[in-house]
Amino acid sequence: MRPVQISVLVRLRAATVSLCCLVLVLLSITPRCQAVQAENVTVLEGGTAEISCRLHNYDGSIVVIQNPRRQTLFFNGTRALKDDRFQMVLFTPRLVRIALSNVSVSDEGGYFCQLYTNATHHQVATLSVSVPPETPVVEVKQEAVEGGEVELACVSPRSKPATTLRWLRGGREIPGVVSQQESAKTFSVSSTIRLPVERKDNGAALSCEASHPALSQKRIRHYRLDVYFAPTVRIVPPSGILREGDSLSLICSVTGNPLPRNIQWSRKNDSLPERAEISGPTLQISRLSQSHNGTYLCQAQNNFGRAADQYTLLVYDPGAMVETHSAVPYAVIGGILALLVFTVICVLIVTIWCSVRQKGSYLTHEASGLDEHGEVQEAFLNGNDASQGKKEYLL
Repeated sequence: MRPVQISVLVRLRAATVSLCCLVLVLLSITPRCQAVQAENVTVLEGGTAEISCRLHNYDGSIVVIQNPRRQTLFFNGTRALKDDRFQMVLFTPRLVRIALSNVSVSDEGGYFCQLYTNATHHQVATLSVSVPPETPVVEVKQEAVEGGEVELACVSPRSKPATTLRWLRGGREIPGVVSQQESAKTFSVSSTIRLPVERKDNGAALSCEASHPALSQKRIRHYRLDVYFAPTVRIVPPSGILREGDSLSLICSVTGNPLPRNIQWSRKNDSLPERAEISGPTLQISRLSQSHNGTYLCQAQNNFGRAADQYTLLVYDPGAMVETHSAVPYAVIGGILALLVFTVICVLIVTIWCSVRQKGSYLTHEASGLDEHGEVQEAFLNGNDASQGKKEYLL
């Protein structure tokens, strides 16, 4: 072999060795594929949310976590944003986890987990904030007046998602008109009902229930109907007969809504006696006399009407009562005597009538006898024979 050929062959072998070494070096420094994975989280408002970023084949590259506004929260485990609510909980080659305390609706959105290598890798962890409703409130849109309608609204001012409201009375649902408004990602919900009302509905129990996915049990607001109506008045009279010297106590029983505060006592066509004392609904008069006789009135009113009742007082004089009782037997005796006289007169009339009738009957029979005697004499004079028939006559 020529020396020139040997030299070229040596050079080729050297270049091949160098190329192989270069390939080996490149293979030794090429990194394995790195990746990041984020997890979504849901939390109640006011609670603490933990946002996690899982790393795959991590080699120490830069890890950045940003909030929904793309502000950097942490740079390789170091807090970059001055918000004490964010804390680094864990930073390992496999898992990075931060905690956000006192979460509000404004914190809701996507949090970016970014891994900076030759090619940037990132994933988004979505934070959802749920706002459970407070106990709903009842608003009176139209007051309840006897014979009219009441309009009530059950209101849940803030929730996310929107609250479901339901009216109940005696275990039965009352259909309502539901409306809702959205503001700053939360919802205000109301349910309005209209009911006809009477006096008997005063104090009726209603309830409004609020249901929400974030609640383990319903939140209920109880409400009692307040029905306004005109007053009624009744005077409770004393028992027994009132005599001079007794005491009188009259109680004026009043109902109404609102209950009348002022109760007025008076006497028809006269003023109240000097000894009359009024204490709330009670009128008292001591040492009664006939001068206290009269009709006493109790009156009451509220914004929805007026009512009154009356009591007639009659005080008896014991002396007059004795005279009255002593006169009663004489009246009874006089009545009995009149009855006896009437009976005697009736008996005499009947006796005379019967006597006259009996005498007329006797005269009639006597005249009939004379007629028969005449017929006998006439038959004897005419000499009637036995062939005409035999007749017997009694003379």
